[in-house]
Amino acid sequence: MVKRIKKRKVPGRSSRRGGPPVLSPGEADTMRAAGKLAGEILDQVAEQIQTGMSTADVDRLVDEVTQAGGAISAPYGYKGHGSPPFPGHCCTSVNDVVCHGIPDTDRILQDGDIVNVDVTPILDGFHGDSSRTFIIGDSATPKVKRLVADTRYALWLGIRAVKPGGTTGDIGHAIQQFAEGEGYGVVREFTGHGVGREFHTAPTIFHYGKPNSGDRILPGMTFTIEPMINLGHWRTEILDDGWTAVTADGSLSAQWEHSLLVTDDGVEVLTLGKDEVPPA
Repeated sequence: MVKRIKKRKVPGRSSRRGGPPVLSPGEADTMRAAGKLAGEILDQVAEQIQTGMSTADVDRLVDEVTQAGGAISAPYGYKGHGSPPFPGHCCTSVNDVVCHGIPDTDRILQDGDIVNVDVTPILDGFHGDSSRTFIIGDSATPKVKRLVADTRYALWLGIRAVKPGGTTGDIGHAIQQFAEGEGYGVVREFTGHGVGREFHTAPTIFHYGKPNSGDRILPGMTFTIEPMINLGHWRTEILDDGWTAVTADGSLSAQWEHSLLVTDDGVEVLTLGKDEVPPA
């Protein structure tokens, strides 16, 4: 668990900049390349992450693979709403850290930890945004392993709810119905978002909601789905560093994320890993 220090409440949600990105065929090709690189970066993390690494080691690896792919890391120096510039090339969120964990030389990964690694390379002006939760070592309990697997399953339920003419509320409903049915808390304060030339834009993708509500989904739109699922309550707090979001009750949290392109007849997942197979 991270050291519990003075916290402040999560800032209120603010509207995303700009309207939902709708890409031309040429822009979609560039977005595919950025998404493919994001998947490749996480594939490299999956191969190398292990007990004894620091989260700063993970950050260095992400930076090296990003640069080797001809890209730069969007998180590095990113300025949030009232937060200082983010100091890492990726987010490393361990155990009860929900999201936006800051890489740290002193945070050594231990057997049984879970850590979400969130990467966003910018390639030729487009952002590829994706994250995975990794289980470190062999001693994680069945309950923790199930949390990680169920969070990935919830992501794919959300992906399968995407269709032209549908709504963003369909996505949140599919995730919420499953996750809460399994007894988990679905984080409210952080959401998916439009992505493309901008890192964060409309539409906002809530991971809870009602069918046929929210924004209408149109071909050419690109956005992320990134459910954060807690073993306990859904509420979160932000530490005094202005970034690190933790579960309010100290329970463990997992997250998985993909960037998507809505097509004329469905959806294309842009950030798949090399050998990634969607859950049945």
